[in-house]
Amino acid sequence: MIEYLNELGSGAPRTGAPPSGTAVAAWCLDTSLDTVGGHRIAEAPLVLDAAEQDRAGKLLRAVDRQRYLASHLGLRALLGAYLGRAPQEVVLVREECPCCGGPHGRPAVAGGALHFSLSHSGGVAYFAFSGVPVGVDVEEIPGAEALADVLPLLHPAEIAELGALAEPDRRPAFARVWSRKEACLKADGTGLALGVADPYVGAAPAPASVPGWTLGDLPAPAGYAAAVAVKA
Repeated sequence: MIEYLNELGSGAPRTGAPPSGTAVAAWCLDTSLDTVGGHRIAEAPLVLDAAEQDRAGKLLRAVDRQRYLASHLGLRALLGAYLGRAPQEVVLVREECPCCGGPHGRPAVAGGALHFSLSHSGGVAYFAFSGVPVGVDVEEIPGAEALADVLPLLHPAEIAELGALAEPDRRPAFARVWSRKEACLKADGTGLALGVADPYVGAAPAPASVPGWTLGDLPAPAGYAAAVAVKA
């Protein structure tokens, strides 16, 4: 079951109990906010860990830093609310990579108390939480050039489906495909390491069935597509 909750705003989130089993709680955030989940963007160094602060500091554009800080403050505010901890007390780690065994797999809470996923694109961020591995992705509808670059990398059936669409419909459909695919790849921890041809997720309004995963589209603002995948 996928429960789509209201947007995370400037106030402290009211989450209730953390989702258990294969239940999923999904949230979205406008990353232009000055205050996220009860924490001002200017106070981010008091909440984020050293790795998050270092990553933010390497972003050259102010808008990119804002979006990164807002999304990570949002993640910590939600994790803290679900786990009954202060956001700065949530310890984030990396699981082993399923491809090579290195320490750069899925991000996780130390101790594995709750599975989560974070995605941000353009001016929005999405979060998903579950008792089992979960992946969420939001994608801004791409321009024609970006579509042309990535389209040949998809599953052959997806390439054919997108190629059959009229030009005005092709870019929104591609965003659907990409968000579905990224959600699956984040959930299983492989990311883009093995390419993006598999799994086949389909370009139709409803996603294809993906063995081992429950895949669904999420409501998204105009100009975006979003999806979530949870271990079946």
